[in-house]
Amino acid sequence: MNLNSPLFDRIRTQREPRQEKSEVKIRCHAPGCTAEGAYRAPMGRLREGQYLCFCLDHVREYNATYNYFNGMNDTDVARYVKDATVGHRPTWAMGTKRGKKGFREEGRPTEDPLGLYRARHGANVRPEKRKPTYSPVTLRALHALHLDETADAQAIRSRYKELVKRHHPDANGGDRSREEKLREIIHAYKTLRAARLA
Repeated sequence: MNLNSPLFDRIRTQREPRQEKSEVKIRCHAPGCTAEGAYRAPMGRLREGQYLCFCLDHVREYNATYNYFNGMNDTDVARYVKDATVGHRPTWAMGTKRGKKGFREEGRPTEDPLGLYRARHGANVRPEKRKPTYSPVTLRALHALHLDETADAQAIRSRYKELVKRHHPDANGGDRSREEKLREIIHAYKTLRAARLA
């Protein structure tokens, strides 16, 4: 890039003239004082954002006697301090039983058209126990043991032991006609163990 190019000569930026800040000097608000009021002090409760201007000596005197809670009784001060813990924002109680028809707000029962809260007569109703969803292989293994989807590990183990004893050749006097059924039961049990159901 050539900075001596005639194109750069045509580019001109006009600077805005500097404006000097004219400081307006405020006189001290203390009666009889003619000094400059360079220090701000808050006016007080219910006048937030408004300030008085004092000189250094008078602002020290004002701050030494300043009381934000002036004119408030002890109950009002305690309420203010309690509200200050949550930033003076409204709060609501959680986890309390407030009536027979569910949670109430301002004396009215809260509408629950979708049944999300399921509160009846002041007591929470437990959600219905859902059947677990299994893969087709796992379902075939459960059906091979003559069980349904709701069987737990204890039921699977006891059914396996029962069927193995029933179909084992030693229990049938050496009859090998039930060997295929026994293999199917053992394979089904291994499948359920692999799926961590037994």
